[in-house]
Amino acid sequence: MIDLTRRGLAASALALAVARPALAQPSEACPPDLSPAIHRFRLGELTVTSLLDAAPMIDGPWPIVGEDRARGEVEALMRENRLPPNRFKPGFTPVVVQTGRETVLFDTGNGEVGFAPRPVGGRLAGLLERTGLARDSIDVVVLTHCHTDHIGGLMTAGRPLFPRARYVVGAVEDAFWRNEARLAAAPEGNEAKSARVFRSHLLPLADRTTFVKPGDTVVPGITALAAFGHTPGHLAYHIESAGQRLLVWGDCAHHEVASLAHPEWHAFFDMDKAGGAATRRTIYDMTATDGILVAAYHTSFPSLGYVVRQGAGYRWVPLTYQFDR
Repeated sequence: MIDLTRRGLAASALALAVARPALAQPSEACPPDLSPAIHRFRLGELTVTSLLDAAPMIDGPWPIVGEDRARGEVEALMRENRLPPNRFKPGFTPVVVQTGRETVLFDTGNGEVGFAPRPVGGRLAGLLERTGLARDSIDVVVLTHCHTDHIGGLMTAGRPLFPRARYVVGAVEDAFWRNEARLAAAPEGNEAKSARVFRSHLLPLADRTTFVKPGDTVVPGITALAAFGHTPGHLAYHIESAGQRLLVWGDCAHHEVASLAHPEWHAFFDMDKAGGAATRRTIYDMTATDGILVAAYHTSFPSLGYVVRQGAGYRWVPLTYQFDR
């Protein structure tokens, strides 16, 4: 378990993607986490696998969600939904899509450098082995954005974890993190840390990287979609096969209740607060209207579900047996 205090957040302005909290000491009162970490299903002609890279217990969801609201307002929403008012367990969930021709990995987890690095997180490589997917079987690595909990798993011990892959990232996102001004931010904060990890983990792969914009095709059936706000070039990815659809939306939500019930609430880790709120409203409305299955990186594992309208906001419906055969 991880303890991330509000005072620590306020003092250092660390973002979720880069915080490095101390681990709690093992205790008989805290049994080992026996929850599943692999979920596989068929989507049309595709095989989709969710992999739980990390699931630390942290303080929140306020101010991670609702930083512009009174703490009590967010805690009241948690109580209404029978959740702890001041702690939660975000998922960190990369997704693998096997098309039959190519194996595509969306985001790479924390690795050695993210919010929940090894041994608490950074489990992606081991989970891939458990699924029978060799690291050199990954053909394409697609990045929703360049925060450390999404790109930290690109490298291990200074070497690419996926030696045969080509890489895909948004052109706007890449240009933002390449800018040397990012390194001038407060050295202990999110922006400078992400900029350093971008240089150590993604920039060395530039000759194997494709830069995309909204509307571009990654591989047949997978298309980039604008989701700006959380970061300047944050992208979602729409996947379709045999009439079935999946949206990999990256960090369009940091909590499956608070983010959806109040998409207008500011997110602590959004670089553009108003832009992030506008994207949430647009993405949630689209997925609710079209009934699209969503892979939502920071929701509870398997981090898959549907969005439905509820009052002036939305509600998350976790995937259960809809795709069981």
